[in-house]
Amino acid sequence: MFNANPLLKEETFRSSADSYEHTDVMTVQGTAIKTGILLAILTVAGAITWQLTYKYASSANPNAIADIMPYMMGGLIGGLLIGFATMFFKKAAPITAPIYAVFEGLFLGALSALVNIKYPGIAIQAVGATLGVLAVMLALYSTRIIPVTNKFIVGVSAATGGLMLFYLVAFILGFFGVDIPILNMNNGSPLSIAFSGIVVVLAALNLVLDFHMIERCSQTGAKKYMEWFGAFVLLVTIVWLYIEILRLLAKLRNR
Repeated sequence: MFNANPLLKEETFRSSADSYEHTDVMTVQGTAIKTGILLAILTVAGAITWQLTYKYASSANPNAIADIMPYMMGGLIGGLLIGFATMFFKKAAPITAPIYAVFEGLFLGALSALVNIKYPGIAIQAVGATLGVLAVMLALYSTRIIPVTNKFIVGVSAATGGLMLFYLVAFILGFFGVDIPILNMNNGSPLSIAFSGIVVVLAALNLVLDFHMIERCSQTGAKKYMEWFGAFVLLVTIVWLYIEILRLLAKLRNR
C-alpha cells in the first residue's frame, strides 16, 4: 500500500516494458479508469455486508453481530491472500485486482456498519473525508505543489515502513493479550488522536507516491495489464486511508 513495499517499485513497471506495442502500453488515463472500476466493485460488495450487518443487528438474536464475522473475516483474509498473489503474479492483476476489490468491500462494508451502529453517521463522514483527501492530494501532485524529490520518497517510505513494523508488532502482541492503547478506536486521549492524525497524513502522502510512480512508469511503456496493477496499488492505499480516517473519527467521538 505504499512505496516502501514491493507494490510500486519502479523496476516492476520498467521490466514489463520490454517488447511492447505502442497500442498496448500502460497509460495514466487507463489506470484511472480501472481504479474507478475497482472502487465501484468495492462499493457494491460493501453495500452487501453493510445491509447484512444492519439486518443482523436489528434482529432479536443475541448472536446477531457474530453472524457477520464470517463475511468480515473472510473479506479480510481473502483480501490479504489475493493481495499477495497480485504482488507476485502481476500479469494476473486484470483478474485478481477485481477479486481483491470484492474481498475488501465485504470487509469494509461490515466494519463500517459496525462502527456506524456505535457512532451514527461516521461511515459517510469517513467516505467523504477519504474522497476529499484523494482529490486534494491529486490536485497537489498535478500542480506540483508537493515536489516528489528523492528525499521526499525516502522519507515517506521510511516512515511508512516503520509504521507497518509497529502495526506488525502490535498485531503479534495482541495474541498475548497485550493492548496498545493508542491503536484502540475507543481511546479518545489527545495522544491517541494525535497518533491517528499523523497516520492519516502519512497515508495521504503515500497517495502522492502512488501518483508519481504510476505517472513515471506509464512513461516507460509498461505493459497494458500494469494498469490493473497500478489501480490495485492505488486501491490498497485508499483502503488504508479510509480505515485510518474511520479510526480517527471514532477517537474524536470519544473525546
